[in-house]
Amino acid sequence: MKKDIIIPVISLLLICLVSSALLGGVNMITKDRIADLAAQTVVEAKSELIPAASYEDKDLDGTAYSVALDENGKVLGYIFTTSANGYGGAVKLMTGIDLHGKVTGVSLLEINETPGLGMKAKNESFLQQFVDASGILTVVKDGSSAPGTVQAITSATITTKAVTSAVNKALGIYESIKEAELNG
Repeated sequence: MKKDIIIPVISLLLICLVSSALLGGVNMITKDRIADLAAQTVVEAKSELIPAASYEDKDLDGTAYSVALDENGKVLGYIFTTSANGYGGAVKLMTGIDLHGKVTGVSLLEINETPGLGMKAKNESFLQQFVDASGILTVVKDGSSAPGTVQAITSATITTKAVTSAVNKALGIYESIKEAELNG
């Protein structure tokens, strides 16, 4: 009777130990490469949003952002990393904003939305809606292209609202930075 219980328990224990050791080993081998790829993605996204000679990381009241600088150290614009909850979890993106408070571009860093629907947020035609936008953006479903509006992705309004919310956060942070600079 005891033999019927002890042998399967020991077998399962050994399987779990070997599996855990293998997963730990794979993690140790790949974690540095994954971190390097994530850092490379951030650098590439910054250079697409606002091409610059260098980027200086700054912090305003716990909010990290990057300042794009030309070769003489002149500010070209700002890059903010923000996120908002979408249908499939957090949607994390970078938003470039020029010195006039207009969006230069949006680059998605992390998105896990519904394939075929919410993942359409990666499409250039969708992201292009944000370029040159400023102020507070709202999502519309009626096909209008009025200033300050973003056309919702069909059947993916939650994703559209998440991306728009993250861009609005970046625009809000930009306004806080400009106000802080003025009050100096």
